[in-house]
Parts: sequence; structure tokens; C-alpha cells
Amino acid sequence: MGDAIEIKWLAEPEDKDYPAAQSYLSLLHTETEVIGLVRKLKDTRIIQFKAKDIFRASGLSLLGVSNFHVEKDLKRVKEGTALSPILLVRDPQNGKVVIADGYHRLCAVYSVNEDAQVPCKIV
Repeated sequence: MGDAIEIKWLAEPEDKDYPAAQSYLSLLHTETEVIGLVRKLKDTRIIQFKAKDIFRASGLSLLGVSNFHVEKDLKRVKEGTALSPILLVRDPQNGKVVIADGYHRLCAVYSVNEDAQVPCKIV
């Protein structure tokens, strides 16, 4: 593929990521559960997983680079703009990982390098 694109990451998720995660998680959990999950996400440390492993664990389909949000994040990667780490929630009942925030960023990163280490918070 020629020169590898370096994917840059912020040290912590952006403040706007937590309300976005809360909004999405409120479709899956009660308000009380969501408040607890978001609090735990804020308090947990950043760890890393390969992009391809997060996709496999989530069971989600990869959005193509023709998706507006993926295209926007891919442009940020190529410009060297740091991306916000993604927020994940384990769903042991269904044996999956829920991408609470960062699905489009993950798709963009995967399209550049499926083996890329993705910083995330997981609870």
C-alpha cells in the first residue's frame, strides 16, 4: 500500500463522546443502568485492541468509506488529526461488545489498517 498512514489518537475521549454514548446506550438499557455505565466509562483507563478484533467482537458490519461520517473521519486520519478513543460496553448476555461511541472512527481506521491498535475505554 506504499507509505503507511500514521493514525493519531487523543489521550482521552472528547467530552462530547460521553453524551453521545449515553444517547445510544439509552436505547439498550434503563436510565439508571446508562448513568452507571457512562460513569464507569469516564473512570476507566484507556486500553487498546486491534480494529479487526473490535469489529469481530461487536458483530457489526463495516461501513464503507462512502459513508459521510466515515469519509469525514478518514479525512481527519489522512490530515494527521488525532481521533478520540472509542467507548465500548461489554454485553456478556449476547457475547458481544457494544460500540457506545466511535463506530464511524473505527470504520475509518479499519479502512486504513485493520491491525491498527485502537485506544478505547471498555466496561
